[in-house]
Amino acid sequence: MTAKNTLHQAFLLMGASLCATNVIAEDKSADDNKIEEVRVWGTQIYASSVGLDKEAIDIKQADHISDLLRSLPGVDVGGAHSLNQRITIRGMDDKDLQILIDGARQNTYMYHHMGNLQIHADILQSVDIEVGTNSVINGGIGGSVRFKTKEAKALLDADQRFGVRAQVSGSTNASNDFSLSTYGQLSDSVDMLLYYNFIDRQNYEVGGGKILDSDGNEIGNTNGEVRGLEGELQDVLLKVGWNLTDNQRLKFGYESYEDSGDYSYRPDMGLATDITIGDNLGLPLTYDTEFTRDTLTLNYELDWGLGNTLEASLFQNESTLWRDEAAIAELWPGSPAIVEGEANNTGFNILAESNLNTGFNNVLTYGLDLIEYETTYRPDGEKQAGETSQNMAIFLQDRMEFGAFALIPGLRYSTFDVDSSVVSDKFSKVTAAIAGEYAVTDSLLVKISTTQLFKAPDLNEVFVGAGVDETENQNIEAEEGFNNELSVAFEDDIWGADKVAAGITLFQTTVENHIYQYAAAPASAGGGYWYDNVGDLEIDGYEAYASYALGGFSTLLSYSDSEAVLDAFSQYAELDGAHDSREQGSTIALNVDYRFEAQNITLHWDVQHVGSVPHYDVNLDAATLDNSKDAFTVHNISARWISDARETFSITLGVDNLFDEFYASQSSRTGTSIHPRFGELYLLDYEPGRNIKATVAFKL
Repeated sequence: MTAKNTLHQAFLLMGASLCATNVIAEDKSADDNKIEEVRVWGTQIYASSVGLDKEAIDIKQADHISDLLRSLPGVDVGGAHSLNQRITIRGMDDKDLQILIDGARQNTYMYHHMGNLQIHADILQSVDIEVGTNSVINGGIGGSVRFKTKEAKALLDADQRFGVRAQVSGSTNASNDFSLSTYGQLSDSVDMLLYYNFIDRQNYEVGGGKILDSDGNEIGNTNGEVRGLEGELQDVLLKVGWNLTDNQRLKFGYESYEDSGDYSYRPDMGLATDITIGDNLGLPLTYDTEFTRDTLTLNYELDWGLGNTLEASLFQNESTLWRDEAAIAELWPGSPAIVEGEANNTGFNILAESNLNTGFNNVLTYGLDLIEYETTYRPDGEKQAGETSQNMAIFLQDRMEFGAFALIPGLRYSTFDVDSSVVSDKFSKVTAAIAGEYAVTDSLLVKISTTQLFKAPDLNEVFVGAGVDETENQNIEAEEGFNNELSVAFEDDIWGADKVAAGITLFQTTVENHIYQYAAAPASAGGGYWYDNVGDLEIDGYEAYASYALGGFSTLLSYSDSEAVLDAFSQYAELDGAHDSREQGSTIALNVDYRFEAQNITLHWDVQHVGSVPHYDVNLDAATLDNSKDAFTVHNISARWISDARETFSITLGVDNLFDEFYASQSSRTGTSIHPRFGELYLLDYEPGRNIKATVAFKL
């Protein structure tokens, strides 16, 4: 890879003369207009690298966020457990991303053995992903993910006042799903949606039907079944929309999400580790566990024409993780029998665009983000600890077009007031971005951008004490850095096709003062581990895609690869050259679809191949004995029939993991560690084996 300083200087020089948004896949107008003609149930996914339309998503019968996002270059979802949906972008996990549902921030570091996002795929209307931070608009240092849930206005046909939709799904490995939605136009200006989803999950079987250990031997008394997954999920959504005028809309939303079951103690570490630790300590394998999330949102939309828009969101997001640990309290008197952690996010944000009349195309994007994070740890119902953080940001971006060339500068001021057991301090900085794009022809677009990054230290995880046992480090600094990108994209109707598209993005992300949770604390701080800045983390890589569409046939091929390496500070020399634990091998994904228009039948096949990753002697938060990652290839097939353009009745059949591959996502926990008491711990977070799925939906 090119040296850091040389490449950074080159990006700065080029950024002063060129700039861009991402690929020509951003030109979605034709598809969007087609979708708007008839209201249908489904999810649109759009990433800054490539988009997937509603039909390509519906046919997958997604029951986990990974089913939606894994085919996007640079994006993965680790964690097979329902509590462990962990989005990663270019190897950076969800703590480094800005994640929103209907404008409400979801970042809540609840528990290091689970992910920071809990949502079911069926409720989503759209997902908008920024792969990498490429502007001042979003605050995450690794990118952003914006989920939007369904609403009545988007589901009702022009001549329809009320609608009902029911859906039943079943699978052999091993869950059943039922959802019911009612939506309608209560008056000429008020519409409402009421949605309910229930999932009954069982313990699934791994590929090959055998739970294997690190030596490839079958673990006794497992019968190929991953225990600790059995539970129920219930999701209720109420949304009311009110068109105040022709160009103003107010939306109220309430979502209640509950995931409860007989779950494993460490949802991310796999069955083998849970068995080893449980047997050694004489503890049960599973525990009564409940996660709830209640989200209130109030959104305002204004469109006063000529490209002038404003969106504002007021939200409160409360998440609670509860677990019955009476068995542990019996073994160790003084330990709590009931453990509970709560995280509250309350905030307000504005995003506006103004089209200035300056003699050339000049669009200002500007806004405000305000949010307060508050965490509380309650063992046995009594508050023991809590932390808070207040964050504020204002930003301004100007897109100025001069013929085929556009220049996009931006400024962002961010301030974080953190009050935690590690640090109580205020962190503030003005960051800048400059981007440029040049339309070489109507079909060829070139882009380059550089964006400054800034992120204050996170609050501690809630469920293990909200920082009650963490070591104070008042000298810890905020993370800073740069994200640099160069992209080329092409789209045309050449070779007799309806559309041929291709693109490639080269990127380099440098996170200076990278914060590591398990840095070796000096003797003056009491030894052990603490949060500290350990060095500069550099992530280099690229993403590429090619797509072809002709009539009912369409295909999308994508490829991504990246590497993250730490340049450690002198006091942490033992970490120099460390790789990040979420790093993936090179990934190839292929989607092929064919639609028989006259019969309303669509066939789908997708395959993902992820290359192996070697063992690294130094690796951040990875397995200590063997952190190599095995390559795997997974095939999925499906078919969908719909009765008419409005999807009055539909049947979808499919097989996930067609060839019954034994594997784990490389964004999940993998590898073998050595523990001073338990010995070898095999950390493989097993994915499901072959799974035959069927979905029937009916709509009035």
